[in-house]
Amino acid sequence: MKKFGFLVLITAVVTYAQAPPSGKSKSDAEKITSAVQGGPKFVTRNATVLDWPTSPGGEYRVLRAGTNGWTCLPGFPRAAHDEPGCFDQVFLQFIKDSMAGRTPNVQSVGISYMYGGFWVPNKSHAIGTGDEFHVGPHIMIVGPDQKMLETLNHDGSNGEPYVNHLPGRTEVYLVIPIREWDDAQAARTVGAAHR
Repeated sequence: MKKFGFLVLITAVVTYAQAPPSGKSKSDAEKITSAVQGGPKFVTRNATVLDWPTSPGGEYRVLRAGTNGWTCLPGFPRAAHDEPGCFDQVFLQFIKDSMAGRTPNVQSVGISYMYGGFWVPNKSHAIGTGDEFHVGPHIMIVGPDQKMLETLNHDGSNGEPYVNHLPGRTEVYLVIPIREWDDAQAARTVGAAHR
């Protein structure tokens, strides 16, 4: 897998750099704007917004405090695409543990949103002919039964639900696309979700 643009969404996190591809550092306000595009308004309105740590196992800096138990993160620093996500407490802990090199201890179902979608290697070429396939808006689910999740589709480029993992990790989560991506409608859709 070339990139994990989520969940959400993570190859750039492995580098732990704090600057976008242009080399220009994003302001906290720009990071918050990116983060709240990751999910529906009922989640993002009162979600905590965190920034990615600057080193493995480092602290996630609070950009905006929230009250509803959800956390949104901006797109990964230096990623080729801006791919923000919003996570419940279980899924966020799964990410934190994985990124710190710890085996996650998932005891219940965790849910996340990536309304802007994310790019995966185009393995199947079932849809499109480029090297990358854009998985449109989707939800992601992690649960305690890793063996069951492993039996599911592993190819995100065929447009169907699939399982994915963070770079360098083996723990998987389910990705469920909720709408095909349409570049012409993408900006309107993401913007409308936050009006």
